[in-house]
Amino acid sequence: MSEHLVLSALYRYPVKSLRGQSCERLRLGPRGPLHDREWMLVDAEGRFLTQRQMPRMALVDTELTDDALILRAPGMPELRVPREAGGERLPVQVWNDRCEAEAVGPEADAWLSDFLGTECRLVHFPQDQVRQVDPAYARPGEQVGFADGFPLLLISQGSLDLLNRKLPEPVPMRRFRPNLVVRGCEPHAEDRWRRIRIGDIELRVVKPCSRCPIPGIDPDTGERRGRVLETLMTYRRGEDNKIYFGQNVLHDAEGELAVGMPVEILE
Repeated sequence: MSEHLVLSALYRYPVKSLRGQSCERLRLGPRGPLHDREWMLVDAEGRFLTQRQMPRMALVDTELTDDALILRAPGMPELRVPREAGGERLPVQVWNDRCEAEAVGPEADAWLSDFLGTECRLVHFPQDQVRQVDPAYARPGEQVGFADGFPLLLISQGSLDLLNRKLPEPVPMRRFRPNLVVRGCEPHAEDRWRRIRIGDIELRVVKPCSRCPIPGIDPDTGERRGRVLETLMTYRRGEDNKIYFGQNVLHDAEGELAVGMPVEILE
């Protein structure tokens, strides 16, 4: 079976919970895809903000150029944020993890606060920070940026196709915000994988992804639409009552991935 598996899509999300980008190629660094969740929004206490609380975050487009992060949103002027970091350091919190971040600047804070209708700050992950992945699943030194807990999320196209057959209106893969999409296997085959190889990079499939309300939000409108979570609850609910869809993945080496690469199941 493995010779028919192919990496069919790649995504990165420069700012946590804002719109991501489809990529033909994606370079993996120490914390996962380069520039993935490298920025995030925080409240006055430094706690991270996501679409869970603010679905309007889904409407903010992100683009990376050689020297800038560009943000666009309906009714707002384009905002260019220089990629050179180095602003004041402040403590921030992602779930139970606390780390340091760099403030981006008052212009970005004002732009985002205005669009979202709540006071917030844009922060950047410093190059010298190390946020360790949960040692229950990772080796010492394996790190992640501002992503929830793991550097990579993998979903098979078959899993989405099965869901869409059950929905009155199909939804796109970007509702689930994966980094890696694999085509050519049966639905939820990824649940059984433990080690895979894509190109020269070996990856470990370490933990099912429990889903929050974000897949229930239409990324084009920022509104809750469809019965995605309700439908998943009928056949993807675990014993802990959580919905599982996709797998968290750790990479054993840095390197480049490209759409079309074969995927080999090692274990």
